[in-house]
This record gives sequence, structure tokens and C-alpha cells, in this order.
Amino acid sequence: MTSSERQAKLLSATLRVANNIASILDPQELLQKTVDIICDEFRFYYAGVFLLDEKGEYATLKAGRGNAGIAMLAENHQLKIGGNSMIGTAVATQKARIALDVGEEAIFFSNPHLPNTRSEMALPLTVGTSVLGAVTVQSVEESAFSDEDISTLQGMADQLAIAINNAHQHAENQFLLAQAERRARLLDAANEVGRGVASILELDELLPKTVDIICDAYNFYYAGVFLIDENKEYAVLRAGRGEAGKAMIAADHKLKLGGNSMIGMAARERIARISLDVEGEDAFFRNPHLPETRSEMALPLAVGTNALGAVTVQSIEGNAFSDDDIQTLQTMADHLAIAINNANLLKEVERTHAELLRTKTYEALSSATTEAIHWIGNKALPMTTTAARMKEDLNESELDIESLKEDLEMIDHSAKLIMDVKEALLGPARETAPRPVMLADIWLASAYHANTPTQKLTVKANPNAPLAFGDSVQLVRAFGSLLRNADESGAKNITIESAPSAQKGFVITRISDDGIGIPEAMQDKIWASFFTTKGEGFKGMGLASCLHIISQLNGSISVESVPEKGTTFIIELPAAEASSANLDIAPGKVSLIAPEGEWTSFVSEALQSAGTEVLNKFDPSVDLLLLDETLADETLPTLEKLGSKTLILSAAPKVENITKYLQSGVKDMVLKPYSVEELAEISG
Repeated sequence: MTSSERQAKLLSATLRVANNIASILDPQELLQKTVDIICDEFRFYYAGVFLLDEKGEYATLKAGRGNAGIAMLAENHQLKIGGNSMIGTAVATQKARIALDVGEEAIFFSNPHLPNTRSEMALPLTVGTSVLGAVTVQSVEESAFSDEDISTLQGMADQLAIAINNAHQHAENQFLLAQAERRARLLDAANEVGRGVASILELDELLPKTVDIICDAYNFYYAGVFLIDENKEYAVLRAGRGEAGKAMIAADHKLKLGGNSMIGMAARERIARISLDVEGEDAFFRNPHLPETRSEMALPLAVGTNALGAVTVQSIEGNAFSDDDIQTLQTMADHLAIAINNANLLKEVERTHAELLRTKTYEALSSATTEAIHWIGNKALPMTTTAARMKEDLNESELDIESLKEDLEMIDHSAKLIMDVKEALLGPARETAPRPVMLADIWLASAYHANTPTQKLTVKANPNAPLAFGDSVQLVRAFGSLLRNADESGAKNITIESAPSAQKGFVITRISDDGIGIPEAMQDKIWASFFTTKGEGFKGMGLASCLHIISQLNGSISVESVPEKGTTFIIELPAAEASSANLDIAPGKVSLIAPEGEWTSFVSEALQSAGTEVLNKFDPSVDLLLLDETLADETLPTLEKLGSKTLILSAAPKVENITKYLQSGVKDMVLKPYSVEELAEISG
């Protein structure tokens, strides 16, 4: 090839590189295509592009020709700036280095991947006074480079340097644009949570919405919200993203405050915990539901000095969180904490208001009726005493005055009726503090007190039904009225079921019978005092009293009935808040004598989880005997040495029963516990 032909080919190659420079903005594609053009056009053995590292200490290979280039890239091949290599010297001096015979070159790096190199040229990549790296061009021939080659290739290297600089600037601009777009998304997400804070006060709606906003806006793997339990021992998961979140909530997932987890630490210390690589994090909980987590951030939820919980945000990428992420997410967590605190305050205000309203209602009832009813009772009592004495005198007399006896019987009956009315009206005013109650067990206690035949009764316990919030003594009275009503209707079967209500925050319980039913025209009248469909001998106070009790507990009761087919009463009561407390008592040994069922399982499991040995038989060595009231009468005569260790548990203790059982030598008769806290009080 003549000198002019070679020069033309060099110019053609330079133009091709220039065209590529103008059209390729991806740095890696640009570098690889450049080394391929150099080798293809000039038929060189090898070409490679080195770029300066961030510290300016090494030139690192970024693109290389053929298998040798692939092997060196895999090894992260680099040469020290100013060291024993032509590339290092070219970068250090910003001048081209040429070795027409590498065997005689003092600063030539002998590369095992390129054993056939005989000539090498190292051309610096500079833009102004800045050096970016260098290009190496190698040949299997000695003296392979002419002056035209050097001049043309240096011009090509200068154009490549400009292209590399432009590509880096483009990449930086794209990065800054992506950051700006991400920051805008984050601000939108923060604003959306802020709007939720202002408008949503139901935690069951607010928390899931927040985790969805976080994951959608940031494209994170997972987010979850933990709240601290009442005992300040655990952070309990209340909302989690996707199927993993659903599974953990179903498993009652919780993490100990200050324990071996980032959430536990953040919730206790009220300080954000960030791990850009969870593999090296000591306080990281390895969750089997989230196996792909590589980065995690735990942000505290706190209002002032009051810690409420923490938010976890997780990514499948290492180093996933930027300063903008951290700042925006912590601001979002602060907004969420305010919303949670407001929701808690509102719930407390509603609870206080309901309790105040209930108290005022009882005060009004008491002041409006008690004095009058007591006056009636005081008047009725002498009537019964006088009537009894007159009947006794007449029975002893030889006179036969049947009509006078009938009159006295009527007086006696009327007086007793007055006393019964007094008891029915005053009964609801005798209250205990509202508390969580287990409806299935309340129905069983009601059946016991109402003397409902057990062969008629079916109580279906629903494991998904929450505890109700109410007065167990009053509920036994109300439910007892409904059971007697069913029994008196001629029912052969009575079925009771409880379930979560469609109305949020309530639990529904139904009592259905197959009795004679209630005519439709009378279904609105049955709630009135003294109204009855059963004829003479019935006072008509049961359903009126039942309505009164249910209403005072902020509940409702309705009826569905088909004549000759049966009746269903539907009762809705406020649901009690779920408790995550653990039983904290000294381990010991307890006998539990109670009918099999939901309540017995609850007590047995709670005691056993606290380390207590639970027996279902009598044993003189036990520390305590817990005896269900429904089994007390048949059980007490068999007790010998356990009397002083016996607690009789009743959903509705009666004064006469308390007196009877205490006289038999038992330790005490107390309200039946339906929560871990109440169980701890009686068994501690």
C-alpha cells in the first residue's frame, strides 16, 4: 500500500470514528466501537481504551479488542499512572508514547494476554487541560507506525476524548434529570401521605395506603408499618405490602423493642436505622417472607418523646437509598406519626365520650325512676305481708269465705308483679365496668342463669369473631331474656352464632329459634314495657329490658320473625380492641375445671404460655383451682383440701351465690376473665 493510499485510509477511519462519536452517547458502546474500527481499518493486532479512576491513581481498561480484551476486562485490568507502562506514562505526561520495538522500550508493560506485540503506541485522551485516560494501539510488526499514523490516530484520540467527555456529561445530565424526576415523585408521594393525614383517621385504612404509596412512588421491594403494643414490649406489624405483608399480619408478626432488628432499634431509640448492605448489619432481622432484601431503612414514628412505632422500607438493590430518599421518607414518617397520634387521640376521645354518655344515661335513669320504683316497692311489701297474714288467719278459721280468699290472692299476685317490675327496671342500673367479653361464653352463662335446657341449645363459636366490649353482668341479663323468650315460644332448637359485623368496629351475635314466631304487626311493639304476645301470666318486661341494656352499651338489637317458623334476634355490640399482651405471672400449677369450649381453651393456652402447668382435674398440690360457676354446684361437694385455693368464676355473680359459695369455704367468687390482663389479676 502506497503512502497516499494509507493516508486516505487513515482519513476514512477518522471520519468513521467521527461519525460514531456524533451518534453514540452510550460510553461503553462508543469505546468498544472505536477500538474495533481502529483494528479493522488499520489491521492492528490490538487496541484498547483506558480511563482514569476516581482517585487518579490508575488507568483502568474499559474497552479492548477480541478475546484478549474480554479476558482483561474480566480481570479489571489497570495500570498505575506514571508506572512501568506506556499507558501510565502517556496519562501522566499527557503526551503520546511510541515504541517501534517494544523489546528495547524501558517502560513497556509486558502483557501475557498480548504476547505477539512488537510495536505499541499510547495516545493520551485529553480535553483542554484535563486528562481522561489513554488509547493503546499495538501491532505484531516492528516499526509499524508512521508519522501519518501517529498524527491521524492522535487526532482520532482527541475526537474520542471529546466524545467520552460529552457522553459522561450526557450520562450525568440524565442522572440529574432522573434524580429531579425522582425527587418530584417523592414530593408527590409525601404530599399524598400529607393529604391522607388530613383526611383519614382510621388506621386500618391509613396504614395500608401509606405502604402502597411508598412502594409505588419509590419502586421499593417492600414497606411495612409497625406500632408499639400496649405493654411497650413489641413493635407489631399493622400494615405490609403485598402477599408478604398479608402473610406476616396473619402470623401476628412482631419484633421486640431494642432486639435484634432494625425496626426494634428504631422504635425504641426513635432514631432512623439505615443499612445499605444488610449482609453486614448486626441488627437485621432475616425475614423468610422477604428473602431478596439487600438494603433496609427503619424510620421511627414518634410525636415528641412519645414513640409510636416504626416504618420499614426495603429494596432488592444494595446502596438503594439516596439522601433525598432518607429525607423525604422521614418527613413522610413524621406526617404518618402525627396521623396515628391523632387517630389514637380521637379514639380515646370517643371512648371517653361514650363512657361519659353512658354514665350520664345511668344517672338520668337512676334519678328519674329509682325514687318512684322504690316507693312502689315499699308500698307493695306491706301488701304481700298483710295478704300472707290474712290468708293464714283465714286458713285457721272455720269460716269459708272463698271470695275473700280470691281477693287476697289477687292482692298477693299484684304485689309480686310490682316487685318483679321493680327488679326488671332496676336490674340494668346495677353495672360493672365495660370490658372485653367472649360472646359465646356469655351465651352459655346466660343459659345457665335462665335455666335453658342444654339439649335445645347450640352455641357456635366463630374464631374470627372479635371480643365484644360490654358489661358481662348486664349482657347475661339481656341474653337470658332472649333465651327465656325463645323457650316460652315453644322452640325445640335454639342456635346462637357470633361473627364480625359488616359495620366496622362491631361484632354481631344472633339467636335463632324454631318457635311460634311473632306476627309482623306486633314486631314493632314487642320492645315496649308491659307488652306481651304470650297472654296472661307474662309481664312483658324481658325484651324492653334487653333493648335498654343493649342500647346503653352503644349497641343495637333487631328482630326477624316468620309466624309458625321461628324468630331471630340480631344484636350488634362494639368490638373490643385486640390485645397482644402476654400473661406475666409466676409459673406454678393450676387446676382448670370448666366446660370445653372457647373460653377454656383461651385460659389454658394463656396460662401454659406463661409457664404454668394446667390440669383439668382435682389435685391437692395445685396452687390454684379455677372453677366455672356452671359446674360449681355439682363440683363443690367433691372438694376437700382445695376449698381455700378455689376461685369460682362467673360472668354475672349474684349476691346470694357469692354468699353461698363463700360459706362453703371457697377462696372467692370473681368475674370471669376474658382478657390476659384480667386473667393475670386473678391468677397472679
